[in-house]
Order: sequence, then C-alpha cells, then structure tokens
Amino acid sequence: MKHNFTGPSYTIGIEEELMICDGSTYDLVNAIESLLEPAPAGHVKPELMESVLEIATEPAPDTEAAGRQLRALRRQVCDAAAAKGLAIGSAGTHPFAMWEDQRIAARPRYRDLVSSLRFVARQELIFGVHVHVAVDGAEKAIHVANGMRVHLAVLLALSANSPFWRAQSTGLLSARIPIFRVFPRVGVPPHYADWADYEREIGFMVRSGVMEDYTYLWYDVRPHPDLGTVEVRVCDGQTRIEHTLGLAALIQAMVKELAEHFDAGKALSTYPWQMLDENKWLAARDGLRGELVDLPSSDRVPAKALARRLVDRLRGHAEDLGSAGSLDAIEDLLAHGSGAERQLVVYEANHDMSEVMAEIVEATGA
Repeated sequence: MKHNFTGPSYTIGIEEELMICDGSTYDLVNAIESLLEPAPAGHVKPELMESVLEIATEPAPDTEAAGRQLRALRRQVCDAAAAKGLAIGSAGTHPFAMWEDQRIAARPRYRDLVSSLRFVARQELIFGVHVHVAVDGAEKAIHVANGMRVHLAVLLALSANSPFWRAQSTGLLSARIPIFRVFPRVGVPPHYADWADYEREIGFMVRSGVMEDYTYLWYDVRPHPDLGTVEVRVCDGQTRIEHTLGLAALIQAMVKELAEHFDAGKALSTYPWQMLDENKWLAARDGLRGELVDLPSSDRVPAKALARRLVDRLRGHAEDLGSAGSLDAIEDLLAHGSGAERQLVVYEANHDMSEVMAEIVEATGA
C-alpha cells in the first residue's frame, strides 16, 4: 500500500462537521448545495446529509495557524448561511432534529453508503471533530495509532457535547458515541503489530469486498496513508472554537510524545481491548463528571484527575510545537465543564431545546 508518511512531522489539520439550521426555528435545513463556496484557505465540503457541512483546514504547523484558518472558515459559512436566512451550529448532536427529515447528499459515495448500510447510515445524524497530525514514517504511524487508544476516553470526556437526541435528554453526556456505534468498523480500533500487519488486514477486507479502501474504517483513531497523518476521530463537535483548538493542541502533543516513544525504541504497554472500550463508555456516559479506569493501576479515578495529569505531562510537548496557548481552553473545560454540561445548564432553566440551540448557534459564530 502506498503511503505519504514522509513529514514534516506534527503539522495539524482540523475538520469540523457543522449543522445547517433555520435562522429562526433552529430546525435542521437540507441546504448544503447553497453553501458550497471556495474558501481562501481550507475547504467547505458536503457530508452524508444535506443538513450537514464540513469545514477543513490545510495542514498548519501549530494551533495558532490552524486557528486562523478555522475561524475564517466558520465566519465564511456563518455569513453565507445568514444571507440565506440560515444559521450554523456546532455540537455533537442537534437537540431535537429527526433523522427521518434529512436528505442524503447527492454524491455517489453517500448514496452507495446508504445502499450498503441502509437504516444504520440514515440515522447517523451526528457531528464530530477530526484532528490529523502528520507523522514521518509508516511504522511510527502504527505505533502512534496504537498508543493513542489509551487516550481516547479522556479525549471523549473533555469533548462530550451531545446530551440530547430526538428531543430527549439521554442521560449521557455524549449520545453521539452510542449512536455511531451501530456502524460497522467503528470505535476503539484493533492493535496492529506493524505496518505490514495493517497492510494485510486492509488488503484482506478490500479483497473480500466489504469495503473499497481504508477510509471505510471509521475507527476513533486511524492511520491515514494518503494524507500521511494519524487521524483522531473520537471527539464530539465543539460549540466554541477555542475548545476545538484546545483538543487539537492536546492531540498534537500526544502524537509527538508517542512518536518520540517510538524513536527511542520503546514498547507500548498492552491493555485488554475490553477495558479500553469500557473506559470510552464511561466517558460517553459521565464525561468529566465521572470516573475512568486508570489502566496502569486498574483503579477508578476521577476523569478530571486523569485529564489534569495528561495535560500537565504534555504541556512541554505543546510548548515545543508552539501550541501551548491553546491548552488554556482545556483548562476552561476542566474548570467550567464540557459542552454537554453547559447545554444541560441552559436546558434546566426552562426545559426549552430551542433555547439550547439558540445558545449553540450564538456561540458557534462568536
């Protein structure tokens, strides 16, 4: 399999899946085709449903540079939407939208996806943040992706931003995770022994006809050979752009730490897949409010304590990369709660989900 793991290392790219809403009612609107305009830097792209758009930055050396692009992209789509009586929102789910009302985007890939996955694809009305970090070597990319699996639960706890689904309070802080879990080839990925092992497994699945290529693996973290990156996909969509950039800075620092771990010839610790998956479930249910399993010790500890330990350990890497300033947003999440917790505060005042969406839209464009 050809790949582009050639560096430069640690450049980052950020993708955000955003909601297209009516400017007054905040219902989702099937209007992607009217918002697809070229961007000075980065891209505005369709997604599976016509009520969803994706913005994506070009590779950037640090979160300051990536942030300039991302802010410009958000401004562009918010302004374009407003001119048409629409609005843009960002969170892991829309609080009261129904998937039955959404049209599938007129693209062969998405029509084929619905043909293959049927109901499972049609109900996937969720929104995430994907962060790409460049790595200079295929074997290193496998090592980094394997090592990132232990961090998925903390990233999810920090990013949890989807407490509502189909006009109901779910009791979860990230309902997006169990919704997406019905897809095949999602969640915590398998451990790959090396690049050759990854090639063999992908090749087997392609030859068997179950998928066209590796991009049909929708795992929480995956090597992306075409782009030469490790892509982290576990995070809910973030309402406030500074939280997106804070998560990107943390992920970039994680990749640097794991890449240096590989360069030093060190082996990763091994943990049962079941415990990695269980930790992710705990993060989806309770977010930063709950406990996670500290895998080296198997003790249950507060999720905030694990996140704090991780941020403190990685801050030096973020400083080396020029992204440490963005970690202030992680401090904000730890001090004031995740996006899900903030949505619930708004909802509890009047039990009005339109009010929740109004707050989401306002903060998305801020």
